[in-house]
Amino acid sequence: MIRKRIDPVIFFVSLGLVAFGVVMVFSASHILALDRYGDAFYFVKRHVIWAVIGFACMLVISQMDHQYLRKIAYPLLIASVIALLLVFAPGIGKEAGGARRWLMLGPVSFQPAEAAKVGLVIFLAHFLALKGERLNHWLFGFLPPVGFAGIILVLMLIQPDLGTATLTAAVVGVMLYLAGARLPHLGVCALATGSVLAGMVVFAPWRMKRIFAFWDPFAAAKGTGYQLIQSLLAIARGGLPGLGLGEGKQKLFYLPEPHTDFIYAVVGEELGLFGALCVAAAFMILLWRGFQIAARCEDFFSALLAAGVAFLVTAQGFLNMAVATGLLPTTGIPLPLISLGGSSLVLTLISLGVLISIESSHHAPKQSAPGSPLDAAKGWISRTRKPIIRRRANS
Repeated sequence: MIRKRIDPVIFFVSLGLVAFGVVMVFSASHILALDRYGDAFYFVKRHVIWAVIGFACMLVISQMDHQYLRKIAYPLLIASVIALLLVFAPGIGKEAGGARRWLMLGPVSFQPAEAAKVGLVIFLAHFLALKGERLNHWLFGFLPPVGFAGIILVLMLIQPDLGTATLTAAVVGVMLYLAGARLPHLGVCALATGSVLAGMVVFAPWRMKRIFAFWDPFAAAKGTGYQLIQSLLAIARGGLPGLGLGEGKQKLFYLPEPHTDFIYAVVGEELGLFGALCVAAAFMILLWRGFQIAARCEDFFSALLAAGVAFLVTAQGFLNMAVATGLLPTTGIPLPLISLGGSSLVLTLISLGVLISIESSHHAPKQSAPGSPLDAAKGWISRTRKPIIRRRANS
Protein backbone atom coordinates (compact mmCIF):
# COMPACT_ATOMS: atom_id res chain seq x y z
CA MET A 1 0.00 0.00 0.00
CA ILE A 2 1.28 3.46 -0.91
CA ARG A 3 1.86 5.59 2.12
CA LYS A 4 -0.27 8.72 2.05
CA ARG A 5 0.92 12.21 2.81
CA ILE A 6 0.16 13.51 6.32
CA ASP A 7 -1.04 17.10 6.22
CA PRO A 8 1.39 18.97 8.49
CA VAL A 9 -1.03 21.74 9.46
CA ILE A 10 -3.77 19.45 10.75
CA PHE A 11 -1.35 16.98 12.32
CA PHE A 12 0.81 19.44 14.21
CA VAL A 13 -2.08 21.67 15.32
CA SER A 14 -3.87 18.56 16.60
CA LEU A 15 -0.71 17.29 18.28
CA GLY A 16 -0.11 20.67 19.88
CA LEU A 17 -3.67 20.93 21.21
CA VAL A 18 -3.61 17.39 22.61
CA ALA A 19 -0.21 17.91 24.27
CA PHE A 20 -1.46 21.19 25.68
CA GLY A 21 -4.57 19.39 26.87
CA VAL A 22 -2.51 16.82 28.76
CA VAL A 23 -0.70 19.61 30.62
CA MET A 24 -3.92 21.48 31.39
CA VAL A 25 -5.83 18.37 32.47
CA PHE A 26 -3.08 17.61 34.98
CA SER A 27 -2.97 21.20 36.18
CA ALA A 28 -6.76 21.37 36.54
CA SER A 29 -7.31 17.93 38.07
CA HIS A 30 -4.32 16.87 40.19
CA ILE A 31 -5.64 18.33 43.46
CA LEU A 32 -9.10 16.91 42.82
CA ALA A 33 -7.65 13.51 41.85
CA LEU A 34 -5.48 13.42 44.96
CA ASP A 35 -8.46 14.23 47.15
CA ARG A 36 -10.82 11.69 45.55
CA TYR A 37 -8.51 8.83 44.61
CA GLY A 38 -5.24 9.44 46.43
CA ASP A 39 -3.43 9.69 43.09
CA ALA A 40 -2.64 13.08 41.57
CA PHE A 41 -2.18 11.44 38.14
CA TYR A 42 -5.50 9.56 38.18
CA PHE A 43 -7.23 11.66 35.50
CA VAL A 44 -4.22 12.58 33.38
CA LYS A 45 -3.11 8.94 33.03
CA ARG A 46 -6.47 8.07 31.51
CA HIS A 47 -6.32 11.13 29.29
CA VAL A 48 -2.90 10.11 27.95
CA ILE A 49 -4.12 6.58 27.21
CA TRP A 50 -7.09 7.92 25.23
CA ALA A 51 -4.80 10.38 23.43
CA VAL A 52 -2.50 7.55 22.31
CA ILE A 53 -5.49 5.49 21.14
CA GLY A 54 -6.92 8.52 19.36
CA PHE A 55 -3.71 9.33 17.51
CA ALA A 56 -3.30 5.69 16.48
CA CYS A 57 -6.83 5.74 15.05
CA MET A 58 -6.14 9.09 13.39
CA LEU A 59 -3.03 7.78 11.62
CA VAL A 60 -4.78 4.59 10.48
CA ILE A 61 -7.80 6.50 9.15
CA SER A 62 -5.54 9.04 7.42
CA GLN A 63 -3.99 6.24 5.34
CA MET A 64 -7.35 4.89 4.19
CA ASP A 65 -9.26 5.95 1.10
CA HIS A 66 -11.98 8.24 2.45
CA GLN A 67 -14.22 7.24 -0.46
CA TYR A 68 -14.72 3.93 1.34
CA LEU A 69 -16.85 5.84 3.84
CA ARG A 70 -19.51 6.20 1.15
CA LYS A 71 -19.99 2.42 1.21
CA ILE A 72 -20.63 2.38 4.94
CA ALA A 73 -22.61 5.63 5.22
CA TYR A 74 -25.95 3.87 5.78
CA PRO A 75 -24.51 1.27 8.22
CA LEU A 76 -22.92 4.13 10.17
CA LEU A 77 -26.27 5.90 10.44
CA ILE A 78 -28.02 2.70 11.55
CA ALA A 79 -25.27 1.94 14.08
CA SER A 80 -25.58 5.48 15.44
CA VAL A 81 -29.33 5.07 15.96
CA ILE A 82 -28.87 1.70 17.68
CA ALA A 83 -26.12 3.04 19.96
CA LEU A 84 -28.25 6.04 20.94
CA LEU A 85 -31.14 3.69 21.76
CA LEU A 86 -28.94 1.36 23.83
CA VAL A 87 -28.29 4.08 26.41
CA PHE A 88 -31.85 3.41 27.62
CA ALA A 89 -31.28 -0.35 27.97
CA PRO A 90 -31.02 -1.55 31.59
CA GLY A 91 -27.59 -2.86 32.49
CA ILE A 92 -25.92 -1.24 29.47
CA GLY A 93 -26.92 2.40 29.64
CA LYS A 94 -25.48 4.49 32.44
CA GLU A 95 -27.37 7.33 34.09
CA ALA A 96 -25.44 10.28 35.48
CA GLY A 97 -26.79 13.65 36.57
CA GLY A 98 -30.32 12.71 35.53
CA ALA A 99 -29.29 11.92 31.92
CA ARG A 100 -28.62 8.65 30.14
CA ARG A 101 -25.78 9.45 27.75
CA TRP A 102 -23.32 6.63 28.36
CA LEU A 103 -22.88 2.98 27.41
CA MET A 104 -20.93 0.70 29.73
CA LEU A 105 -18.67 -1.66 27.77
CA GLY A 106 -17.08 -3.59 30.60
CA PRO A 107 -14.83 -1.20 32.53
CA VAL A 108 -15.01 1.40 29.76
CA SER A 109 -17.79 3.97 29.38
CA PHE A 110 -18.61 5.38 25.95
CA GLN A 111 -20.75 8.32 24.86
CA PRO A 112 -22.52 7.27 21.62
CA ALA A 113 -23.62 10.82 20.81
CA GLU A 114 -19.98 11.66 20.02
CA ALA A 115 -19.84 8.90 17.42
CA ALA A 116 -23.32 9.74 16.14
CA LYS A 117 -22.22 13.29 15.26
CA VAL A 118 -19.38 12.00 13.10
CA GLY A 119 -21.51 9.26 11.57
CA LEU A 120 -24.20 11.78 10.65
CA VAL A 121 -21.67 14.09 8.96
CA ILE A 122 -20.39 11.17 6.85
CA PHE A 123 -23.91 10.07 5.97
CA LEU A 124 -25.06 13.57 5.01
CA ALA A 125 -21.99 14.16 2.85
CA HIS A 126 -22.79 10.95 0.94
CA PHE A 127 -26.55 11.51 0.76
CA LEU A 128 -26.36 15.17 -0.26
CA ALA A 129 -23.74 14.39 -2.91
CA LEU A 130 -26.15 11.85 -4.41
CA LYS A 131 -29.06 14.28 -4.31
CA GLY A 132 -27.23 16.99 -6.23
CA GLU A 133 -29.62 19.60 -7.62
CA ARG A 134 -32.62 17.51 -6.53
CA LEU A 135 -31.97 18.91 -3.05
CA ASN A 136 -34.00 21.95 -4.16
CA HIS A 137 -37.16 19.84 -4.26
CA TRP A 138 -38.90 20.15 -0.88
CA LEU A 139 -40.53 16.72 -0.59
CA PHE A 140 -38.12 14.39 -2.36
CA GLY A 141 -34.91 16.39 -2.07
CA PHE A 142 -34.78 18.43 1.13
CA LEU A 143 -36.97 16.50 3.59
CA PRO A 144 -35.25 13.07 3.39
CA PRO A 145 -31.83 14.20 4.72
CA VAL A 146 -33.57 16.44 7.27
CA GLY A 147 -35.65 13.45 8.37
CA PHE A 148 -32.61 11.22 8.84
CA ALA A 149 -30.85 13.95 10.81
CA GLY A 150 -34.03 14.50 12.82
CA ILE A 151 -33.97 10.90 14.06
CA ILE A 152 -30.48 11.42 15.50
CA LEU A 153 -31.45 14.77 17.02
CA VAL A 154 -34.58 13.39 18.69
CA LEU A 155 -32.61 10.53 20.26
CA MET A 156 -30.10 13.05 21.60
CA LEU A 157 -32.86 15.25 22.99
CA ILE A 158 -34.58 12.46 24.92
CA GLN A 159 -31.36 11.44 26.71
CA PRO A 160 -31.50 14.47 27.31
CA ASP A 161 -28.47 16.15 25.71
CA LEU A 162 -29.62 19.55 24.51
CA GLY A 163 -26.09 20.89 24.00
CA THR A 164 -24.97 18.10 21.66
CA ALA A 165 -28.30 18.22 19.81
CA THR A 166 -27.96 21.97 19.26
CA LEU A 167 -24.40 21.59 17.98
CA THR A 168 -25.42 18.75 15.67
CA ALA A 169 -28.36 20.75 14.32
CA ALA A 170 -26.00 23.62 13.49
CA VAL A 171 -23.65 21.27 11.62
CA VAL A 172 -26.58 19.81 9.67
CA GLY A 173 -27.74 23.31 8.73
CA VAL A 174 -24.30 24.33 7.49
CA MET A 175 -23.93 21.17 5.40
CA LEU A 176 -27.37 21.65 3.85
CA TYR A 177 -26.51 25.25 3.00
CA LEU A 178 -23.19 24.31 1.42
CA ALA A 179 -24.89 21.53 -0.53
CA GLY A 180 -27.13 24.13 -2.17
CA ALA A 181 -30.40 23.87 -0.25
CA ARG A 182 -32.85 26.71 -0.86
CA LEU A 183 -32.78 29.43 1.76
CA PRO A 184 -36.58 29.34 2.34
CA HIS A 185 -36.34 25.60 3.03
CA LEU A 186 -33.48 26.19 5.44
CA GLY A 187 -35.47 28.96 7.12
CA VAL A 188 -38.46 26.66 7.73
CA CYS A 189 -36.15 23.96 9.06
CA ALA A 190 -34.35 26.41 11.35
CA LEU A 191 -37.66 27.75 12.67
CA ALA A 192 -38.96 24.25 13.41
CA THR A 193 -35.72 23.17 15.07
CA GLY A 194 -35.51 26.36 17.09
CA SER A 195 -39.11 25.91 18.26
CA VAL A 196 -38.40 22.37 19.45
CA LEU A 197 -35.24 23.42 21.27
CA ALA A 198 -37.04 26.39 22.84
CA GLY A 199 -39.83 24.08 23.98
CA MET A 200 -37.27 21.75 25.57
CA VAL A 201 -36.05 24.72 27.59
CA VAL A 202 -39.39 26.31 28.49
CA PHE A 203 -40.99 23.08 29.70
CA ALA A 204 -37.98 22.02 31.79
CA PRO A 205 -37.75 24.17 34.94
CA TRP A 206 -34.11 23.30 35.56
CA ARG A 207 -33.21 24.47 32.06
CA MET A 208 -35.09 27.72 32.58
CA LYS A 209 -33.05 28.25 35.74
CA ARG A 210 -29.90 27.86 33.64
CA ILE A 211 -31.16 30.49 31.21
CA PHE A 212 -31.93 32.91 34.04
CA ALA A 213 -28.50 32.18 35.54
CA PHE A 214 -26.95 32.93 32.15
CA TRP A 215 -28.62 36.36 32.03
CA ASP A 216 -27.76 37.19 35.64
CA PRO A 217 -25.54 34.57 37.31
CA PHE A 218 -25.15 36.66 40.47
CA ALA A 219 -28.90 36.44 41.11
CA ALA A 220 -28.39 32.70 41.67
CA ALA A 221 -24.84 32.85 43.00
CA LYS A 222 -25.30 29.82 45.25
CA GLY A 223 -27.34 27.84 42.75
CA THR A 224 -27.38 27.56 38.97
CA GLY A 225 -25.20 30.65 38.55
CA TYR A 226 -22.38 29.35 40.74
CA GLN A 227 -20.44 27.53 38.01
CA LEU A 228 -20.49 30.46 35.60
CA ILE A 229 -19.45 32.90 38.32
CA GLN A 230 -16.46 30.74 39.23
CA SER A 231 -15.52 30.48 35.55
CA LEU A 232 -15.69 34.25 35.08
CA LEU A 233 -13.69 34.80 38.27
CA ALA A 234 -10.99 32.45 37.00
CA ILE A 235 -10.71 34.30 33.69
CA ALA A 236 -10.75 37.69 35.44
CA ARG A 237 -8.00 36.60 37.85
CA GLY A 238 -5.80 35.58 34.93
CA GLY A 239 -5.90 38.97 33.25
CA LEU A 240 -3.53 39.40 30.33
CA PRO A 241 -0.42 37.41 31.44
CA GLY A 242 -2.12 34.78 33.66
CA LEU A 243 -1.15 33.60 37.13
CA GLY A 244 1.26 31.01 35.78
CA LEU A 245 0.89 27.34 34.88
CA GLY A 246 -0.37 25.39 37.89
CA GLU A 247 -0.99 28.55 39.94
CA GLY A 248 -4.74 28.82 39.39
CA LYS A 249 -6.96 29.10 42.47
CA GLN A 250 -10.50 28.52 41.18
CA LYS A 251 -9.76 24.86 40.38
CA LEU A 252 -9.19 24.27 44.12
CA PHE A 253 -12.75 23.01 44.74
CA TYR A 254 -14.36 26.31 43.67
CA LEU A 255 -14.90 25.72 39.94
CA PRO A 256 -16.89 22.52 39.24
CA GLU A 257 -15.56 20.31 36.42
CA PRO A 258 -12.33 22.28 35.92
CA HIS A 259 -10.77 19.45 33.90
CA THR A 260 -13.73 18.83 31.59
CA ASP A 261 -16.39 21.35 30.53
CA PHE A 262 -14.72 24.40 32.09
CA ILE A 263 -11.06 23.73 31.37
CA TYR A 264 -10.98 26.87 29.20
CA ALA A 265 -11.53 28.94 32.36
CA VAL A 266 -8.44 27.30 33.88
CA VAL A 267 -6.50 28.18 30.72
CA GLY A 268 -7.63 31.79 31.06
CA GLU A 269 -6.68 31.96 34.73
CA GLU A 270 -3.24 30.35 34.45
CA LEU A 271 -2.14 31.52 31.00
CA GLY A 272 -4.17 34.70 30.74
CA LEU A 273 -5.78 36.29 27.72
CA PHE A 274 -2.74 35.41 25.62
CA GLY A 275 -3.08 31.68 26.30
CA ALA A 276 -6.84 31.74 25.78
CA LEU A 277 -6.47 33.52 22.43
CA CYS A 278 -3.80 31.04 21.32
CA VAL A 279 -6.26 28.19 21.87
CA ALA A 280 -8.94 30.04 19.89
CA ALA A 281 -6.41 30.73 17.12
CA ALA A 282 -5.54 27.03 16.90
CA PHE A 283 -9.18 26.16 16.26
CA MET A 284 -9.41 28.94 13.67
CA ILE A 285 -6.43 27.37 11.88
CA LEU A 286 -8.22 24.01 11.81
CA LEU A 287 -11.35 25.66 10.39
CA TRP A 288 -9.33 27.54 7.76
CA ARG A 289 -7.43 24.41 6.76
CA GLY A 290 -10.59 22.33 6.58
CA PHE A 291 -12.31 24.77 4.23
CA GLN A 292 -9.14 25.15 2.19
CA ILE A 293 -9.07 21.37 1.72
CA ALA A 294 -12.77 21.45 0.78
CA ALA A 295 -12.03 24.12 -1.83
CA ARG A 296 -9.47 21.85 -3.50
CA CYS A 297 -11.71 18.78 -3.68
CA GLU A 298 -12.76 17.64 -7.13
CA ASP A 299 -15.84 15.69 -6.02
CA PHE A 300 -18.82 16.94 -4.04
CA PHE A 301 -18.74 14.18 -1.41
CA SER A 302 -15.16 14.96 -0.41
CA ALA A 303 -15.82 18.70 -0.30
CA LEU A 304 -18.91 18.34 1.88
CA LEU A 305 -17.20 15.85 4.17
CA ALA A 306 -14.15 18.07 4.66
CA ALA A 307 -16.27 21.14 5.40
CA GLY A 308 -18.59 19.18 7.70
CA VAL A 309 -15.75 17.69 9.75
CA ALA A 310 -13.93 21.02 10.03
CA PHE A 311 -17.07 22.83 11.14
CA LEU A 312 -18.04 20.10 13.61
CA VAL A 313 -14.70 20.17 15.44
CA THR A 314 -14.28 23.94 15.51
CA ALA A 315 -17.91 24.80 16.27
CA GLN A 316 -17.73 22.56 19.33
CA GLY A 317 -14.55 24.30 20.40
CA PHE A 318 -15.99 27.79 20.09
CA LEU A 319 -19.24 26.69 21.76
CA ASN A 320 -17.25 25.53 24.80
CA MET A 321 -15.28 28.78 24.90
CA ALA A 322 -18.48 30.82 24.64
CA VAL A 323 -19.96 28.96 27.62
CA ALA A 324 -16.83 29.43 29.75
CA THR A 325 -16.79 33.17 29.03
CA GLY A 326 -20.51 33.65 29.69
CA LEU A 327 -21.52 34.29 26.08
CA LEU A 328 -23.82 31.25 25.98
CA PRO A 329 -25.73 29.21 28.59
CA THR A 330 -24.04 26.13 30.05
CA THR A 331 -24.29 23.20 27.64
CA GLY A 332 -22.04 20.44 29.00
CA ILE A 333 -19.98 20.37 25.79
CA PRO A 334 -16.25 19.58 26.30
CA LEU A 335 -13.41 21.49 24.63
CA PRO A 336 -12.21 19.21 21.79
CA LEU A 337 -8.68 17.79 22.07
CA ILE A 338 -8.13 19.53 25.42
CA SER A 339 -10.84 18.55 27.93
CA LEU A 340 -10.73 15.20 29.70
CA GLY A 341 -13.05 12.76 27.93
CA GLY A 342 -12.11 9.62 26.02
CA SER A 343 -15.11 9.51 23.67
CA SER A 344 -14.72 13.12 22.59
CA LEU A 345 -10.94 12.93 22.20
CA VAL A 346 -10.85 9.72 20.16
CA LEU A 347 -13.76 10.67 17.88
CA THR A 348 -12.31 14.15 17.28
CA LEU A 349 -8.95 12.67 16.27
CA ILE A 350 -10.69 10.15 14.02
CA SER A 351 -12.56 13.02 12.37
CA LEU A 352 -9.31 14.87 11.77
CA GLY A 353 -7.84 11.65 10.36
CA VAL A 354 -10.64 11.67 7.79
CA LEU A 355 -9.75 15.28 6.95
CA ILE A 356 -6.10 14.30 6.44
CA SER A 357 -7.18 11.44 4.16
CA ILE A 358 -9.24 13.84 2.04
CA GLU A 359 -6.35 16.29 1.80
CA SER A 360 -3.88 13.64 0.67
CA SER A 361 -6.28 12.48 -2.06
CA HIS A 362 -6.74 16.01 -3.40
CA HIS A 363 -3.29 17.40 -2.72
CA ALA A 364 -2.28 20.13 -5.15
CA PRO A 365 0.90 22.17 -5.57
CA LYS A 366 1.12 25.09 -3.20
CA GLN A 367 0.81 27.71 -5.93
CA SER A 368 -2.57 26.33 -7.02
CA ALA A 369 -4.12 26.80 -3.60
CA PRO A 370 -6.56 29.67 -3.02
CA GLY A 371 -4.93 32.97 -2.22
CA SER A 372 -6.36 33.31 1.28
CA PRO A 373 -8.59 31.48 3.74
CA LEU A 374 -11.42 33.83 2.86
CA ASP A 375 -10.95 33.21 -0.86
CA ALA A 376 -10.97 29.46 -0.24
CA ALA A 377 -14.20 29.54 1.73
CA LYS A 378 -15.95 32.04 -0.54
CA GLY A 379 -14.85 30.32 -3.71
CA TRP A 380 -16.02 26.91 -2.63
CA ILE A 381 -19.34 28.10 -1.22
CA SER A 382 -20.11 30.04 -4.39
CA ARG A 383 -19.23 26.97 -6.46
CA THR A 384 -21.51 24.65 -4.47
CA ARG A 385 -24.41 27.10 -4.60
CA LYS A 386 -23.91 28.03 -8.26
CA PRO A 387 -26.76 25.84 -9.63
CA ILE A 388 -29.31 27.60 -7.39
CA ILE A 389 -27.99 31.05 -8.28
CA ARG A 390 -28.15 30.22 -11.98
CA ARG A 391 -31.72 28.90 -11.77
CA ARG A 392 -32.85 31.97 -9.86
CA ALA A 393 -31.26 34.23 -12.45
CA ASN A 394 -33.06 32.40 -15.25
CA SER A 395 -36.44 32.34 -13.50
